[in-house]
Amino acid sequence: MDVRTLVAESPDFSQLDREALVVVVPSDRAQWQLDAALCALLDEAVAAGDLALKPGRTLYMHRPAGLKAARLAVAVAADGSARAWKKALAAGLGLIKGGGASRAALVWAGAGQPDAAMAEAVACVASDLVYVYRLTKPSAPEASRLGAVELVCATAAEAEVSAGLARGAAIAAGVELAREVANRPANHCTPSHLADEARALAKMKGVKAEILERKEIEALGMGSFLAVAQGSAEPPRFIVLKYQGAGKKDAPVVLVGKGITFDTGGISIKPAADMDEMKFDMGGAASVLGTFRAVAALRPKVNLIGLIPTCENMPDGRAVKPGDVVTSMSGQTIEILNTDAEGRLILCDALTYAERFKPAAVVDIATLTGACIIALGHHHAGLFSPDDALADTLLAAGRAAQDTAWRLPLDEEYDEALKSNFADMPNVGPRAGGAITAAKFLQRFAKAYRWAHLDVAGVAFRSGAAKGGTGRPVPLLTHFVLSQAQ
Repeated sequence: MDVRTLVAESPDFSQLDREALVVVVPSDRAQWQLDAALCALLDEAVAAGDLALKPGRTLYMHRPAGLKAARLAVAVAADGSARAWKKALAAGLGLIKGGGASRAALVWAGAGQPDAAMAEAVACVASDLVYVYRLTKPSAPEASRLGAVELVCATAAEAEVSAGLARGAAIAAGVELAREVANRPANHCTPSHLADEARALAKMKGVKAEILERKEIEALGMGSFLAVAQGSAEPPRFIVLKYQGAGKKDAPVVLVGKGITFDTGGISIKPAADMDEMKFDMGGAASVLGTFRAVAALRPKVNLIGLIPTCENMPDGRAVKPGDVVTSMSGQTIEILNTDAEGRLILCDALTYAERFKPAAVVDIATLTGACIIALGHHHAGLFSPDDALADTLLAAGRAAQDTAWRLPLDEEYDEALKSNFADMPNVGPRAGGAITAAKFLQRFAKAYRWAHLDVAGVAFRSGAAKGGTGRPVPLLTHFVLSQAQ
């Protein structure tokens, strides 16, 4: 999607000669900043009952009288916040995305000029609206003709708006990559395919990729990771991505993404219903790839490492069994009580591997627990960290990106649930507080550095008629990495 500014010093938007004009108005009529022709047109629509000044309401007009634009889409926003703008913008652009317009001008009709956050939202919303998965679906609908949007602003705001559009375009590209790899069926998106995606990213300036295969993983002593992989014919991969934007001696930020490309549950096999959605169990890995795509485009002055342990979790004759004890890279032993709690088993070895980079901070991202969905639903990612400053930075990044997280506890009392008679720890605790005990398990492998865990089970993909990857939390992670730049 081509996103750019369109400079206009006066609110004479009715004179913009464009294929489509999308106008977002605040619900408070007194705040409108529009020329007389547009005001008269909208006031008439309100009086006739065709448009209600309530958040979320929309109106479409073709060849409206007094306007040079061939199409007019109006959406009502609750106020001038970036969040309200984003919701209204999605509704307004949605009215024209399936029509004949290839270019649209976007107008904020409230007080003040669009800012960087609003501009970022333009790029993200526009890209999301026209995304269509078609790799394995030749019958997928034709892509929208809408290929370019222009955000109207005054000269004084152009630099800030342009910066916001650039950031949004980079995040949108990262989100699209994350969605594309997540949506691929598991017979297409294998661990080897994720490795190929990493190699493709390494063609971007400043990015390098290293792919470790089974023998190299064995040499590292990653017994926990390999235990999960041993039941699958697909070979595991351990992906190491590096972006250098700062000095060689500057401590990097490390992102660790869970890459289970299909999760049957192993011997503790899942119910058949909805098991197809377990192709999305590499949502954490997808978000790391997408974040690297965004960061490489923006080129901030920060060093970034991406670690992706990736394999399948399958139940064959060689698969790990409930009750088996494995030795992690850290030397700690784990009694595997449930083979469907496999994500933490591959992440723990990656967290130990992260120590070698002497990181400034480590954030792991995983579709880890159904318990997190029960706790938070599908709106917020679950955030866990013993470091208040790191947690606050991640929460702020989520708010800025409109890709939010909610912090859950990591009290020491939850450690009582992780006791084993036969190993240093089990891989699961009791049912109660399952998302927390999963995070407490990971914390045992992340004591050498500042660490946070994002459980994205509820936000990385959607079910039902809109089934598919969302690309979350690429926006949050990108904002976080940018906040760490010099």
